[in-house]
Amino acid sequence: MPAHHKLTQLYARPGFLLRRAHQISTAVFEDECRSVGLTPAQFGVLSVLRATPGLDQSTLARALGFDKVTVLRVLRGLETRGLIERAPAPASRRNLAVSLSAAGLDLLKQAQQPADRAYDRLMAPLNKAQQAQLLELLQLLTTGLENDARAAFVPQDKEADAPSPTGS
Repeated sequence: MPAHHKLTQLYARPGFLLRRAHQISTAVFEDECRSVGLTPAQFGVLSVLRATPGLDQSTLARALGFDKVTVLRVLRGLETRGLIERAPAPASRRNLAVSLSAAGLDLLKQAQQPADRAYDRLMAPLNKAQQAQLLELLQLLTTGLENDARAAFVPQDKEADAPSPTGS
């Protein structure tokens, strides 16, 4: 089998294409949100905290499908910037509850338009029907393989807004 055929197979694999799409999605989001200095992960954390303030760190991690190391790294960066606050949880002093600070809420509001632009840019190559189909197929894929994920995903409110344009 010629070497170029093996590469053609590699480049057509779903995992390769999903990884590449994620790279592009992240780059587009970071480009659009450069003025507010947020990554997709940070935007996701701030968005979840706006919708459900006072979550403990483990629940927050599951709400985004993050592992504990990732959520702690993101929270540390947001806390350093004064965008979130961590305090002992009322129900259990051993757990920390995480909330948006006033500065975090202000920055999240400023980030909404750039995040929306990133979403529009990411979806621009597709027509409306293809956009809906892509989202439906990605939902099927992630739901169908959820048990294989390294980190659990437990949405906080399935009835909440339509998919958030987080760029990722």
